[in-house]
Amino acid sequence: MRERIVVNTGPLVALARGEALWVAEKLPIEFLVPQEVRDELDAGVKRGHPAVIAPWVSVLPLTRPMDALAQATLDRGEAAVLQLASELSVETVCLDDWKGRRAALAAGLRVTGSIGLLLRAKASGILPAIRPVIAAISRQGVWYDPELIRQVLASVGE
Repeated sequence: MRERIVVNTGPLVALARGEALWVAEKLPIEFLVPQEVRDELDAGVKRGHPAVIAPWVSVLPLTRPMDALAQATLDRGEAAVLQLASELSVETVCLDDWKGRRAALAAGLRVTGSIGLLLRAKASGILPAIRPVIAAISRQGVWYDPELIRQVLASVGE
């Protein structure tokens, strides 16, 4: 059975900017997004973000209203990601934003992000190296903490 991950807007946009959505598609993961994330992705295209067209991502509606505290402290997409993970008993979420990551960890969820997906791709042989993909994403305006990148690259011998 494939692992299921609920993914937020940020990691999908980052991979799309670096022309690396194909990497996520090859992972043995079922990617799920709440409708709110799909709406953010579509609105982002109007603001100049790359279109995220990924037929391997399943868009699902929430079945309950979003938690009021999550809505008050997180953006709509992040709150919906946490809600969908709760509704479906999915243990892992994919978020790049620090506030969303902290909230997910506080809710007892495992957290990964765009860099984590690249690490998985390298570990499984999908990518021979992650440095060029991170560089491509960064050239397109996605910011990653330089110390984090240094540590990640050192951990995989790059």
